[in-house]
Amino acid sequence: MPSYDYDLFVIGGGSGGVRAARISGGHGARVACAEEYRYGGTCVIRGCIPKKLLIYAAHFSHDFEDAAAYGWNVPEPTFDWSRLIAAKDKEIDRLNAIYERLLDGAGVKAYHGRATILDGNTIEVDGERVTAEKILIACGGTPSLPVLPGIEHAITSNEALNLTRLPERIVIVGGGYIAVEFANIFHGLGAKVTELYRGEQILRGFDDDVRNALAEEIAKQGIDLRVGVNVTAIEKRGEALVLSLTDGTTLECDEVMYATGRHPNTDGLGLDTVGVELAANGAIKVDDFSRTNVDNIFAIGDVTDRINLTPVAIMEGHAFADTVFGGAPRKPDHSDVASAVFSQPPIGTVGLTEPQARERHGEVDIYRARFRPLKHTLTGREETTLVKLIVEPESERVVGVHMMGADAPEIVQLAGVALKCNATKAQFDATVGIHPTSAEEFVTLREKVAPQQAVAAE
Repeated sequence: MPSYDYDLFVIGGGSGGVRAARISGGHGARVACAEEYRYGGTCVIRGCIPKKLLIYAAHFSHDFEDAAAYGWNVPEPTFDWSRLIAAKDKEIDRLNAIYERLLDGAGVKAYHGRATILDGNTIEVDGERVTAEKILIACGGTPSLPVLPGIEHAITSNEALNLTRLPERIVIVGGGYIAVEFANIFHGLGAKVTELYRGEQILRGFDDDVRNALAEEIAKQGIDLRVGVNVTAIEKRGEALVLSLTDGTTLECDEVMYATGRHPNTDGLGLDTVGVELAANGAIKVDDFSRTNVDNIFAIGDVTDRINLTPVAIMEGHAFADTVFGGAPRKPDHSDVASAVFSQPPIGTVGLTEPQARERHGEVDIYRARFRPLKHTLTGREETTLVKLIVEPESERVVGVHMMGADAPEIVQLAGVALKCNATKAQFDATVGIHPTSAEEFVTLREKVAPQQAVAAE
């Protein structure tokens, strides 16, 4: 029997890799983990957590405006970008330290440096070579930038979280959830925001009713949303950037941020050395148990490009550890994974979109409502809420839940539990609502709507 330094070596110290390392260590495995930047990965260091903190900050501008309608005399507020970033950085430092303590508490050896695979059982970290019986790759993804003149002047979400100053004018290029969220962040903090998307509507892959409704809300707020438009070149003119657009116009700004997708972070890992099979976009191909085509090498999280969400990576990492070291084989379950867009208003969604449901089940029943929430009957704000249920008529099972409105992610999280339990429309109907809430609309929807019927605010 060959002797190895470790039973498991994890490459990548994000949420998925840390969970896999900790649980494997708890099962008695000798584990090491390497991270080339900071432990916590994309989510903790430059993704979910810092972004959500900035979203909270941006929402205060609405709160200050709305307070007057409820009798509050609020002095003219001022905003200090540097204070926000310093507070955000302090919290990220705290979380980074927690992640390292968690690994230490599980007996995991933490390496700080870039790891590369030299052969099927040998890994090098900053010049040090170690061996492991099994290797788990969990090094996530990284923002993609297109090739065009002047792209060196653009930033991505990584840099946007650490700007030294708040730009007065910023252009966000992209139509996915990252682009939409940052457009709302910068707008809420006082910047003039233009969002450009080359497609016909933002949030491709989300339910069409939700996509269209959010686009309306974004425009109401004053974000200049332009679809069917892209950038062909970026030119630096003094302190400003000038963008040439596909419609023949130009656009001047102080910063341009690209959120046009991410790609798996597999370059330079040495995967070609051991023959790990990759997809065309660089994602590591794995089976249902996160195994690659090389027997002792596994991969989880965004680097596999399955569902690129932090809780999914954590689920995959835990399932891997239980399967390989815990004696309890199980596959990660990728069905009915709830997700959110922390826009203004936010979106929560779980299950199938209407087109997906029709493709899978044929005819489906649609229940939907759009209304002004109670809060804004006093504020006068024109913001609306949208709720939607998609039902498979033969079984009456609810197969899709979608919401745009305040607290939508919090509400839809528990709707995800209902879908996991195969809840039916009759069971939704039999549930007594909490009044007055927007969430109660999900259990009071009674009338089906025609699929081609336009969504209109009531």
